[in-house]
Amino acid sequence: MTNAQLYTIIALCIYGCIMALIGCISYGKSKTLDKFLLGGRNVGAWVTAFAYGTTYYSAVVFVGYAGQHGWNIGIGSIWIGVGNAVLGCLLSWLLLANRTRKMTKKLNARTMPDYFEKRYASKGLKILAAVIIFVFLVPYSAAVYKGLGSLFGSVFPGVETWVWMLLIACLTAIYLVAGGYMATAYTDLVQGTVMIVGVVCLVAAVLNHGNVGGITGLFENLKNFVSVEGDPYPTTGDQLTDIFGGSAFKFLCFNIMLTSFGTWGLPQMIGKFYAVKDTAAIKRGTIISTAFCAIIGCGAYLIGSTSRLVLNGQLPEGGIDAVIPAVLMEVLGGGTFGLILLAVIMILLLSASMSTLQAVVLTSASAVAVDLIPAVRKKPTNSETQMLLTRILCLVFVGCSFVFATRNIPIIVSLMSFSWGLVSGCFIGPYIWGLFSKKITKVGAWAGVLSGLLTVGGATLVISLNSGFSSAAAKSPEMGVAAMAVSMIVVPVVSLLTKNKDPERVDEIFTCYNEK
Repeated sequence: MTNAQLYTIIALCIYGCIMALIGCISYGKSKTLDKFLLGGRNVGAWVTAFAYGTTYYSAVVFVGYAGQHGWNIGIGSIWIGVGNAVLGCLLSWLLLANRTRKMTKKLNARTMPDYFEKRYASKGLKILAAVIIFVFLVPYSAAVYKGLGSLFGSVFPGVETWVWMLLIACLTAIYLVAGGYMATAYTDLVQGTVMIVGVVCLVAAVLNHGNVGGITGLFENLKNFVSVEGDPYPTTGDQLTDIFGGSAFKFLCFNIMLTSFGTWGLPQMIGKFYAVKDTAAIKRGTIISTAFCAIIGCGAYLIGSTSRLVLNGQLPEGGIDAVIPAVLMEVLGGGTFGLILLAVIMILLLSASMSTLQAVVLTSASAVAVDLIPAVRKKPTNSETQMLLTRILCLVFVGCSFVFATRNIPIIVSLMSFSWGLVSGCFIGPYIWGLFSKKITKVGAWAGVLSGLLTVGGATLVISLNSGFSSAAAKSPEMGVAAMAVSMIVVPVVSLLTKNKDPERVDEIFTCYNEK
């Protein structure tokens, strides 16, 4: 066993014990369904802000997006991190947080499908939303497993990646099933702290690498960069130093819009606003969460933009997904301090992924246990039964995600490509317009969900017939952005053409904004 492996195992053991302890402590605070799903709607600013930020970023961002876009685009990829912080976080909190908290509390809505049913008086819309969440978010969590598996495989090459996926699944299941939302919120606070420390240390280590030479050296060395012979992604120094992304400008814009505005319609992100305790906490949380996202997002893409210099232009054996792991081993692979820092970074990436995984699993489990099953059953289901079922489904969904990730099931892998954009594209219009306008009708909400679904589905079908499914998957970011735009337009237009059949009920709902 190498020193790097030893330090990483020690760090993992300490981290695992802390997570399990938080789950046990939180068990006593999660004995009702409302507390299990939303922490009793009494969660403070720091916990909510870190929960939002850590759910936003997973190992997929570091291992996948930051490595890929930093390698191909260069310095311009940092705009994705800026966009995430300003558009995906700051603007989301300013526009949506307080209204979401007040309206979901007035409606006693615990989930996104529950909100749709009570806001628009439509059980059918609730069922459809629950199905969409289940079909597309569970496969998304499998992508998180795969990112972590490849990461730990780079440090422990002799251990099968499924072993790491299994350990991650077990640890997540323990504290999630035991403590519910409060366990995830408190672990997010710990995980977020680790992420900030890790990113700051890694940025410092990468910039101090001999091939980079600090911020000034980064620009100068990238400007003089020449692709090596046989590079599958040849580029130029002008491309890598173009602050606006050069030839990748259009691609960059679509990714900024998808990964930023996409969070506005994702139930695992919006659910954080349900639980925050008051307006004062939201004001503090806005600042904290934005700062967190700026540090993590910009730091990740800055690290990715140095990758060609650190690795001397040689793409690692594992391809584009192995870029960041290779950078870690190159920068932190020597000396006791470097190895300790490497262990911290591994925990950082583990934390980023587990926080996203737990949020997605809890959202998916509640969609089935709280929304789908009671809606299709003739007999009413009490809250105790729903909570027990939610705990069981959390276990089931963690297991399903693990199986999907290890088996590489083709249909599941395909769904991963579309999950973020499609879910947000379906929900963003009915969710946001429902917060702001009394004139939005049930028909308008249905039109928004279906238009988002059909935009992605129709475009996928047309592109697949003409160029193959792989081409359609490559266009998934553009499809997601288009679906969000269509949903936002269709909802008010259709609502103008239809009638709200119960205006008194809607007026009563909107009195929530008059309350403190």
